[in-house]
Amino acid sequence: MAAPTRLFHVWVGAETGALKGVNLQRKEASNHAGGSGLSRARGVSALAWGDPAQTELLVACLDRSLSVFSTEKGKFTGSRRCPGGDGAFCGLGVLGSSVVTAVESGLIRLWGEDEAEEPLQELQAGPGLCRMRQDPARPHVLGTAGKENGLKVWDLQRPGEPLFRAKNVRNDWLDLRVPVWDRDLQFLPGSQRILTCTGHGQVRLYDPSSPQRRPVLDVTFGEAPLTALALPPGDTSVVVGSARGDVAVLDLRKGRVLRALKGFAGGVRGLQCHPRLPLVASVSLDRFLRLHGLSDGRLQHKVYLKSRLSCLLLNTHLDWEAQEEPPPQKEKDEEEDELWDALESVPTPRKSKKRKISGF
Repeated sequence: MAAPTRLFHVWVGAETGALKGVNLQRKEASNHAGGSGLSRARGVSALAWGDPAQTELLVACLDRSLSVFSTEKGKFTGSRRCPGGDGAFCGLGVLGSSVVTAVESGLIRLWGEDEAEEPLQELQAGPGLCRMRQDPARPHVLGTAGKENGLKVWDLQRPGEPLFRAKNVRNDWLDLRVPVWDRDLQFLPGSQRILTCTGHGQVRLYDPSSPQRRPVLDVTFGEAPLTALALPPGDTSVVVGSARGDVAVLDLRKGRVLRALKGFAGGVRGLQCHPRLPLVASVSLDRFLRLHGLSDGRLQHKVYLKSRLSCLLLNTHLDWEAQEEPPPQKEKDEEEDELWDALESVPTPRKSKKRKISGF
């Protein structure tokens, strides 16, 4: 019997449009699809919790639909369209009873509860947007970054101009301009500092509270484009993943690699750390969901999910350390015996003797 949807540790979005819930103890996964079924045109672009109790899951798809999935009922309970701008969703958040969406063309909109209602507010963050995230401590504050679209910090209460606009790093040793390509960003808890990772392999730390608009820390990791980053508990390290499947924990104080996380065979599409436990979950193009321990880098769980995966979201209200006992083997054997007893027996045909023909 599959685990109830409220007992899934991780929710994963797939390029097929499926929403997958995963119970790590049982290594079980269930697929859920919206009203129009599975389709690559409805590939999941972003996931976010719709309420603090984590009973409603917001699912943003490529066709610009936004669906609500109830983890208690185990089904989709609503859907709406979020038109405007071009490209897929690259950010999703919640502000009170409203939903914040961002698309690749840079249009950020605030949607109310009424499905027929026009957006309550909108701002233009610039084209080539790769990521929009909220500050967890100040949900009305947003960070945006993209390709040739440097880091900006916005306040939805005063959306006219950004609160902070990052300045590009200095020219390289050939005095050539360094291209801008920020792929992901995170707000450091307890401060105004922001981390970004770039498509050119850099991890950069910005501090809007200081007069310096250039990064206060600039570290290069690997040679492949960095695609995702996540913050472990505390503010002294960061987990980064690349398009080649390289994942590592970096020390923000000394700018060096603390440990590498092994076992990846495809580009990393999503990373998220547990807010209280030393754990990091990841999805990659090799179609696996993995859970690594941050203290030793050991792979704790690995679940094959069949589809190309695009994003993930952790259920942090669940007791991750509780061990669930597997079903007794005896019950399984009894079920198999009942199945075999219900089958009709088929007699085995006897081999007929060959008759001998005279003269041969």
